[in-house]
Amino acid sequence: MDSNNYLKDISEIKNMMNKSSRFLSISGLSGILAGIYALIGAYLGYRIIYANNIITIDGYRTLILTENRIIQIFIIAFSVVALAMMTGIVLSYSKAKTQNESLWDSTSKRLLINFAIPLVTGGLFILILMDKGVYAFVAPLTMIFYGLALINASKYTLGYVRSLGITMLIVGLISTYFLGYGLFFWALGFGVCHIIYGTIMHFKYDRVNK
Repeated sequence: MDSNNYLKDISEIKNMMNKSSRFLSISGLSGILAGIYALIGAYLGYRIIYANNIITIDGYRTLILTENRIIQIFIIAFSVVALAMMTGIVLSYSKAKTQNESLWDSTSKRLLINFAIPLVTGGLFILILMDKGVYAFVAPLTMIFYGLALINASKYTLGYVRSLGITMLIVGLISTYFLGYGLFFWALGFGVCHIIYGTIMHFKYDRVNK
């Protein structure tokens, strides 16, 4: 009995330390929904980019993008990110409330800071490239910097976040080699990968805690 109680106490202490150093209220369902938003955004982006935009010049098919269409794509991308963030906050708040935990504490602050540094840096870099008229690397770089942000923040949350970050890095790097297919890789990374990892996290963590 003493041995069992001792092991139980150690387990409880370990869980308390883990909760104090890691943000565990991330909702897997928010990852699934973020992936769905990304796939919808990719579909809308595809319609804007490729619908009546391909012309033939001297026997070569050329893609023509106007400034207005680029703005539309930017609005879609911003809307997808904003919707995914709002969904993540709402579902994480609901999960934290269910577990009687605080959504905003020192751990979540460290998580946000470490996530924001690579993401904001990448966002500014991408905006500079767009201002210079360099659009080919926009899709790959969004995945690469997002992957770096996830990896940088993963030490303050679930381990699957790091795995998702590494996956996003790989997809982003492959996308730099196939520049003409950036939108499809973007759908794969932000859409399919989010849904896969979100589903794993949902069944492993969300349902267990109910």
